[in-house]
Amino acid sequence: MRANNLVQLDREHLIHPVVSWAGHEARGATILESAKGVFLKDTEGRELIDGFSGLWCVNVGYGHESIVEAAAEQMRRLPYATGYFHYSSEPAIRLAAKLAELSPGDLNHVYFTLGGSDAVDSAVRFIRYYFNVTGRPQKKHMIALQRGYHGSSTIGSGLTALPVFHDGFDAPTPIQHHIPSPYPYRNPAGSDDASVIAASVAALTAKVEELGPDNVAAFFAEPVQGSGGVIVPPTGWLKAMGEACRALGILFVADEVITGFGRTGPMFGCEHDGVVPDLMTVAKGLTAGYAPMGAVLMSEAIYRAIADHAPAGKPIGHGFTYSAHPVSAAVGLEVMRLYTEGGILANGQRAGARFAAKLKALEAHPLVGEVRVRGLLAGVELVTDKAKRTKPAPELKLSEHLARAGTARGLIFRAFADDIVGFAPPLVCTEAEIDLLVARFEAVLDDVLAIADIARAAA
Repeated sequence: MRANNLVQLDREHLIHPVVSWAGHEARGATILESAKGVFLKDTEGRELIDGFSGLWCVNVGYGHESIVEAAAEQMRRLPYATGYFHYSSEPAIRLAAKLAELSPGDLNHVYFTLGGSDAVDSAVRFIRYYFNVTGRPQKKHMIALQRGYHGSSTIGSGLTALPVFHDGFDAPTPIQHHIPSPYPYRNPAGSDDASVIAASVAALTAKVEELGPDNVAAFFAEPVQGSGGVIVPPTGWLKAMGEACRALGILFVADEVITGFGRTGPMFGCEHDGVVPDLMTVAKGLTAGYAPMGAVLMSEAIYRAIADHAPAGKPIGHGFTYSAHPVSAAVGLEVMRLYTEGGILANGQRAGARFAAKLKALEAHPLVGEVRVRGLLAGVELVTDKAKRTKPAPELKLSEHLARAGTARGLIFRAFADDIVGFAPPLVCTEAEIDLLVARFEAVLDDVLAIADIARAAA
């Protein structure tokens, strides 16, 4: 009765993100009750292996007592400290310093937010301020990638290029633009690395020339496109795009909200190409989901230009009540310790190699067109004709069948609406847990293929 009562209360009062509200009322919530390691348990007693780390974020897995203790101790000592009026707190200072130490190049300055969406929002505001105070107020246009995701805030949703975040929301704005995703599996320029990279550089250059270099402020990109279907660009792509930005006189912003903190192997996704962006946004793995927090990391040159050119004595008017929250910062510090001293980053790299090998073997399955993996971040693109790379017809409702079969098989993953399956298992996964995850997913694929309409379409 308790679970049923909670489901009804949820229907009546709790608004969920990114669902059909009416559809959720009809379906009802799956209520999660407890978790340990890489496993979750719901109120109906089902145990589920979390192949998605909550929402790409619980990188260290569930149940780390050291994180709980760090949060509890900070709550006892100083549960809140404002960053306004020149106040600060020790955990916020130490976490900012640790991020500066771990991040690429000269990203030495950190502004803390509550999550990824407001990190992107803050980056946009800082970019606008930077160009205004350095005498280039006309540089307002910003460019991102099709299939990119940069949050669902009023500003960030326009940089995001997924229709559901635009439809009905009056986004994007006239100063937000998109160029094609690299998407090697479906790139018209061809799937070889050189062609994909050249096409993206040409598209960015053409868009900047169309808008006028004096009018363009920045280019935003994820090192791996997450919510757009886990699109893994070729090695060298990010570096080429960063170099193009510098040649074009625009800022390069790396959105590492998903890819940061070991998700793709190294601490940050930018490290694959040795890239140092002008700004970098992070969240999710920053606290491993144990407390809300995000951040904007800013290069020395951008920070110094703002500090030195802002009107003397005038506050720079951007701030959040919970920026640099001491409890979240204490959590973040312990999570950083677990990544480095606790061996979780290294374990994720070992697990990622096994994950890639096991998941790639599923390309032999009749429904699998391509498996894309970087570290412990993967996308499995499903098709009904492997040779023609035919996307399943919408009326097959493949994503709905996948989600239902996943729950039945005790596996959580992301079933994207365009028939791509996303995985982001915790970095603490053992070899046995990786094997179990992939075995359960293979069973899910077999269950879906057994549905008559889907079997006919794939025949």
